[in-house]
Amino acid sequence: MLVKDKYHITYCSNIHPGEDWETTFSNIKKFIPKIQKEVSGSASFGIGLRLSNNASEELAKDSNLSSFKEWLTNNNCYVFTMNGFPYGNFHNTIVKDQVHTPDWTTNERLVYTKRLFTQLASLLPKGVSGGISTSPISYKHWFSSKNDVSNALKKGAEQLTEIVEQLYTIEKSSGNYLHLDIEPEPDGLIENTKEFIDFYSNFLLPIGVATLGSKLNVDDFEIEKIIKRHITLCYDICHFSLAYENPEDTFQVLEKEGISVGKIQVSAALKILFEKGKEGAIWNSLERFNEPTYLHQVTEKVGVKILVYNDLPIILRKKGQHKELRAHFHVPIFLEKFDHLYSTQDQILDTLQYLKNHQVSDHLEVETYTWDVLPDTLKVDMTHSIARELNWLKDKLE
Repeated sequence: MLVKDKYHITYCSNIHPGEDWETTFSNIKKFIPKIQKEVSGSASFGIGLRLSNNASEELAKDSNLSSFKEWLTNNNCYVFTMNGFPYGNFHNTIVKDQVHTPDWTTNERLVYTKRLFTQLASLLPKGVSGGISTSPISYKHWFSSKNDVSNALKKGAEQLTEIVEQLYTIEKSSGNYLHLDIEPEPDGLIENTKEFIDFYSNFLLPIGVATLGSKLNVDDFEIEKIIKRHITLCYDICHFSLAYENPEDTFQVLEKEGISVGKIQVSAALKILFEKGKEGAIWNSLERFNEPTYLHQVTEKVGVKILVYNDLPIILRKKGQHKELRAHFHVPIFLEKFDHLYSTQDQILDTLQYLKNHQVSDHLEVETYTWDVLPDTLKVDMTHSIARELNWLKDKLE
């Protein structure tokens, strides 16, 4: 859906369970037309497509891709962004840190992402850019030393140069501009703006320049431009609020470095403000969000340092003295407060305010993937909930 003639907005279909193409397509046909009617009426509707590796493999078989393209045309829909972060099962199982498996040190992640880009290039409407969000290289707690971390970042950068080469070749042959959007998150090897810039400067650029110059037959200056064109940031608002980073600061640093934001994922984290005399009720409210499927890291700002607790149960067991905590639990973006808890909706509003005067990205994707594990009081009809989020976002943009 195009808003104000410059923003493609959608929601991420990782909300819907489905690890094979038949189930994925069935959910698209079930939900998208209803949501489209509530949000954009007769106007075209953009889809944020999530494909597991298995679903992507099946989409490539027989006439599945051509059938999907025909359905998109007949239903006035288009695909402009994909979520390539979760590789395997993302629902009805314990996901936790395995959401990073396989990571960017593996050939499996590379092959999967290349296949997604081939499919996105085929689906993308003419004149529209396409992006795929991806893992922040790997999961921090899988590595026991700084040397292990460095080796993982190095291997990840080497793999990403192959993506750059693929996307450069696609654009030269078809004119389709595609970008890979790295998504920092708590406990990822890349968690925040500084770590993203450090990875870019210390690994991706030097490795990319050394590797791609002879392959693409261009000079070092041009190679750097090509890398920055095709490897961008996925700015997940929830994740950056957990890092206690203001959107204006992040966007200005990236602009100074000449690195783009490929996609903004519009999402809200839990914010826990401990009001005196209400601590017991606040802890009880937070207990309701303790579920076993996903990692819910908790962060706390102490001075200039950001403390990260690996998962929500850790902080619930301690129940220490705190002024404010933030929890990695994607909650509906239209809610500022519920029960005794708050959300980081204010960070969404700050981001949208910045967008009014700066064209940071034209891809906006709502990503509240936790509907099925939210407390019962927040569970309502799925179609209405998604449409409500999209209409809230559209209203704020307009």
